[in-house]
Amino acid sequence: MTAYDTLNDTLKSRYSCRAFRPDPVPDSTITKIVEAARHVPSWCNAQPWQVTITKGNATQAFRTMLSDLAANGTLPAPDLAWPSDYTGAYADRRRTCGFQLYDAVGIEKSNRAGRTAQMMRNYALFDAPHVAIIHSPGELGPYGAMDSGGFVTAFTLAATALGVATIPQAAIAAYAPQVRDHLGIADDRLVLCAISFGYADPDHPANGFRTSRATAADIIDWKE
Repeated sequence: MTAYDTLNDTLKSRYSCRAFRPDPVPDSTITKIVEAARHVPSWCNAQPWQVTITKGNATQAFRTMLSDLAANGTLPAPDLAWPSDYTGAYADRRRTCGFQLYDAVGIEKSNRAGRTAQMMRNYALFDAPHVAIIHSPGELGPYGAMDSGGFVTAFTLAATALGVATIPQAAIAAYAPQVRDHLGIADDRLVLCAISFGYADPDHPANGFRTSRATAADIIDWKE
């Protein structure tokens, strides 16, 4: 098997896990994930990403804080503006992913309360034993965020290669000020996203579907 085949297999086996077992991931394994992810490229080799990782009681306290904020209707205050809209193929993909999840866990599309309860699982971190908060310097703006996106990808792939399941979560960035305050992250850093991670619960129906991907032909615009 070539290095390309290994990478391609890892990419295809990675998925967003929405139900975790409570077993903690060893510190040594988490460190190995970061050791691999740190090799991604960045503009001027700035390496703007930093990661705050919770375990044990810290994860539970963070989960409780987020769930309370969401349940109380706290207004979102993300550091980066949310997408202004989803149209065309982007809207179709987003809708299909949501419907696949609802179908997997047995929620009727007309069941608004059930859909809301499933959405709230984001703030419970899907019961993951760990969460990684990805943040970058505010002075680097969207380019620091773009570079950090590469780190997120590499983190999830390295985790997959080590048998650790992940789910990147933009939802957590809705409460960026509270996240910074709770975890002691400096005010001059942008809270970009979270990665909840741990060992997957393979029997949970939320982990029983996979999203489709656009083909290379959909993505490439050749010029000659």
